[in-house]
Parts: sequence; C-alpha cells; structure tokens
Amino acid sequence: MAERVLTRRELNRATLARQLLLERSRVPLVRAVERVAGLQAQWGPAPYVGLWTRVAGFRRDALERALLRTQIVRAVLMRGTIHLVSRGDYGVFGAAVDAPPWLRPELAAVADGLHDSVRAFGAEPRTRAEVTAFLEREHGVDISTGEALWYAMRIRGRLTHAPESGLWKTQGLTRYVVVPHERAEPAAARVELVRRYLAAFGPATRADVSEWSGLRVRDCAPALDALEPLRRFRDESGRELVDLPRAPLPPADAPAPVRLMPRFDNLVLSHKNRTRVLADEHRGDVIDGGWVKSTFLVDGFVAGTWEVEDGRIRLEPFAPLPRTVRRELADEAARLEAWLR
Repeated sequence: MAERVLTRRELNRATLARQLLLERSRVPLVRAVERVAGLQAQWGPAPYVGLWTRVAGFRRDALERALLRTQIVRAVLMRGTIHLVSRGDYGVFGAAVDAPPWLRPELAAVADGLHDSVRAFGAEPRTRAEVTAFLEREHGVDISTGEALWYAMRIRGRLTHAPESGLWKTQGLTRYVVVPHERAEPAAARVELVRRYLAAFGPATRADVSEWSGLRVRDCAPALDALEPLRRFRDESGRELVDLPRAPLPPADAPAPVRLMPRFDNLVLSHKNRTRVLADEHRGDVIDGGWVKSTFLVDGFVAGTWEVEDGRIRLEPFAPLPRTVRRELADEAARLEAWLR
C-alpha cells in the first residue's frame, strides 16, 4: 500500500497543533512545557513570550515560581543550547543528549570523574569563576581557557543555570547549581526523547530528529526502532516521515490565527527542512548565524519579524499583507504590548 503524501500545509497544521499554536491551551504550565518538548531559553524573555503565545492566561510570575521551586529547570540540553524543561524531563533529556558528537571522549571522561565533587560544590549557586577556581584548586583541572570542558561540565556534570537566571528580570552574574534529579539509563532516555520529539514536532524525517536533538541520525535510529510500529508518510519531495500512532493531523485548511513568536523559538529551528513553517527565501531574514529573530505567523507560516521599540511592537512583514490580517496582527501586538508592561 502506497504511503500517504502529506502536503506542506498538512505538515504545518500538524506542527502548529502539537506546539499549542492553533489555539491557546489551558493545560497547566509544567505540562505545557512538556507538551512542546521544552523551550529555547538562551534569550531570557523568550520562554515567557513563547508561553504567552501558547497558553491561555499565562502569567510571568507563574513561570518564575516554577523556576524557583525547580519544577522547571534551565539547562544546556538539545543541540548544546539552553532550554527550559520540566524537572522530570531534565533527567531524561540530559541522559539522552549527554554524549553529543562534538564532545570529545576525553572531556566527557573528565566531566564524569568530577561529577560527584561538582555536585557537592554546586549544591549552592556558584558563578563560573567560582566553579573554575574550585576545579583548579581541588582537582588541578583548568577550564578557564576554553569552552569545550565548560560545556562538558554543564552537560555531563549536570551544572544547570540557577533558578534566578531564568527570571523575567535577572541581575548580576549567571550562577550555576546542581539540581537533584533521577538519572536515566541513556538508551531508554533516547527512546523517550525521540518519542517526545515526534509528539511535539512530528511527522518528521530522521534528519529532523537529528536537527532538533543534536544527535547523529545513526544515534537516533535505535530509538526509532524501539518505537515501532510508527506511522509512515511521505512529504511532497518524497522524503519518508515517521510519526506516533494517533498523533494529531489536522486538515490543511484548519484555521491558524496570527501568532507572535519569540527569538530562538524551536518552531523555526526543529526541522532539517523548515519549509513547513519558514519559506526558504525568508530563512536569511530570520536566521543570521547564531541569531534567530522574533517572528510572526500568518496562516501558520512565518510572514515577518518583530521587535520591541520604546514599549511598542514594530512589525516588519516580508510582503504587503491584507487589511484584515494587518488588523488581526495589530490586535495581537497590542495584547502583547500590554502584557509586557
């Protein structure tokens, strides 16, 4: 039997539904963060705006309370980038991605050997300078001259950002702490990581899974095998797509309201082929090296970028928009302006 071909619009609507972007969700905050498989968080306000655009009635202080209670953790995870995830997911996701291809085995071994010592030292929030001085003083390890070992300590040594680093308004130096969590077995953790990716971003190719996780395609293959039976489709270019059974597939004409997305949002970063949300001709307008601009969606697709200037949101569409769309965007921008005050 021939595999069903999913159009770009069908893939778009599937992704929007799973990312809570077809309608604002009323699920509890921690559950919302889990539903979208974490939120990019290297730009402090990003997860706040990302949750505002996804969760009905979201309040900044709700996320701050969850961070201070370590119900939600800010840490280096997928692709070696900073994410917000639930505390439960932190243990699983961390175990799944703690051997990224770019991490040299000797650095991983050093970080593993220092884990228990760093865990005791990191029971209280510490600055990078304090961690560096401790490792040199107690273990003769110098991490002051390069980033590789510092990243190894944050991934393998489980040094996370202290809760205060994720607050809406942070002050002073970033501090790090070891958050107690249940360590997961790596192979089982990767199965769960891939399952959660498909639930949040599927249907997807194997290359898409690799793009989001930062793992090699071959490293994800055993996890995909363990998840069988999976649904299989093709995209319009003939690429195989895999998906979880019974995961939502809304129709291509499902209404998609305008949405304002923050910088670095995973919506535009989590597929090798990003055309399901971002046309190739606009990729350079949004992604500039390591910088990813705030965007807005019209009919489910990225139609421009936005910035805050003097408390007002300035919209920069890629092309002229119909009057009704401009009105809808202006209304959404006004709501976000009021929320940002």
